[in-house]
Formats: sequence, C-alpha cells, structure tokens
Amino acid sequence: MAFAGFKAFDIATTGTTIHGRTAGSGPPLLLLHGIPETHLMWRDVAPRLAEHHTVVATDLRGYGDSGKPSSTPDHEPYSMRAIGRDQLEVMRQLGYDRFAVAGHDRGGRCAYRLALDHPEAVERLAVLDIVPVGAAYARADREFTMAYWQWAFLGAPEPVPERYLAAAPEVLVDYMTTSWTGATDAIPADVRAVYTAKLADPATAHAICEEFRAAATIDVRHDDEDLARGRRITAPVLFLWGARGAVAQLYPDPLAIWREFADDVRGEPVPVGHFIPEEAPDDTARRLLEFLR
Repeated sequence: MAFAGFKAFDIATTGTTIHGRTAGSGPPLLLLHGIPETHLMWRDVAPRLAEHHTVVATDLRGYGDSGKPSSTPDHEPYSMRAIGRDQLEVMRQLGYDRFAVAGHDRGGRCAYRLALDHPEAVERLAVLDIVPVGAAYARADREFTMAYWQWAFLGAPEPVPERYLAAAPEVLVDYMTTSWTGATDAIPADVRAVYTAKLADPATAHAICEEFRAAATIDVRHDDEDLARGRRITAPVLFLWGARGAVAQLYPDPLAIWREFADDVRGEPVPVGHFIPEEAPDDTARRLLEFLR
C-alpha cells in the first residue's frame, strides 16, 4: 500500500488548504511533485527516506487534493512565489522552521523559488529534471518549442486549454507518462488512473493552466529580477536530470545553468527519462540520502 504508515493531513494556509502526508523521524524533508502527478509520485521513495528523515509530501496548490483558490488577471495566486508560501506555512505549522526540500518538475520550480525567497528556511535543495524557468525561456528555440509544447498549450488564454484538459485528461496523462519515460511500464495503470481522476476536475484544470500562465510571465520576471540583483540560492543544491529526457536533449551542460543561480551545485544524469523518482526509486532515494547526510 502506498504511503503505509504515513499520516494524512490538510493544513490551512493564508491562501488555500494543502493536502499531504508525513512520517518518519529525523531532519525534516519536504517532497514536491510535478505534472501530471500528485504527491503519490513519491510512493516508492518516501518510505525509504522516512527511515532517516521526517518526510512531508504534499500536493501543490491547484493539484490533487489541495485547494484551488481563485486567480487574478496577472496569475499571481499561481506563481511559484505564492505556491512556495503555502509550503513554507505547512512546514512551519508542522513545527519545522528549517528543512530540506526536494522537488521534481513543477515541484522543483516551487522548491528553488522557495530557496531564493526564504533562504533562512531551506537548508538543502534537490531539483529533478528542470532548469530555472527564466533560463528556459531565455534559451527557447524551435527545438525547445517542440519538446515543451505543453507550456504554450496549457499557458494559452482561458478557456481553451481548460476545456481540452478537463474533457480528456487521460490523453495528457497517458502521453506524458509514456513518452516522457525511459520505460513504458514505469508508471502503472492504477497510478495513471489516480492522476487522470484529479486532472478531470475543472477546478484543477483551470489551476494548472493558471500556473503555466504564471510561469511564462510573473515567474520569469522573478527569476530575471533575482539575476539582475545578484540574488542567489545559498543552500547546497543537488541537480539530477534524466539522461533520456528533454533536459539532456536541450542543454549540453545543465549544471552550468544552475550555477548561474546557486553557489554550491552538484549533480549528474540518471539513466532514465523525465520521471526520475517513479522510474528509478531506489537510485533516487540513494542519491537523496547521500546528499542530505
């Protein structure tokens, strides 16, 4: 059973309610998921990490069983700054003022924004299979556009992408969880069914589209402002990327990109596709535990 021994929670934050699970003992570690997933993506990794850490795995604002607050014309409620504030409040309400955070995909974007905005809180940062959003858009070309077509699709003006996503969520889930993996059976059918059921909610579809609209506007601006000011991630950073994923395809040296944003960066490719924790849970747990020692 996924997350056996973990306690579920729903915590009210300033802007919404965040759903998650926690277990273990030792230094606190926050786990954040990507698209099209929920915290369920950590099902095979979190129990192993909980042998050494107090693990907190959550659904991001707008995803899974977390709240879907109303947005605004500038998409600020779905900026990574706002999404990160939720996670900071969750950890503080659980009693952790300082913690490590590991995020995959969209969760990685929340994680590094949290580390930039709240350096006093983030002790160590692990990001999986992304580069910062500002750097991604600054380097965007034809190859990027084809590899990351979902950025433009989900970030298109309301209501077109919402209607498509809510009407056929299984199409997006099946496409992502098969074509972005190094193994077609990495994410089993019952797990894909959970992801699909969550995306079928029109409120979730809208929230996710708002998050992609925020990424292309306010999130890029926040990254650009930080670079201009010389504001950097001060926590040690572990960056892992899939050797058969789009990051490896697009960027000859993705570690160099992260070194534009952080002082202490280490990492290496993992011989899988995009969904590293689901494709290689043993390897993911081992690498995270080594980094967090």
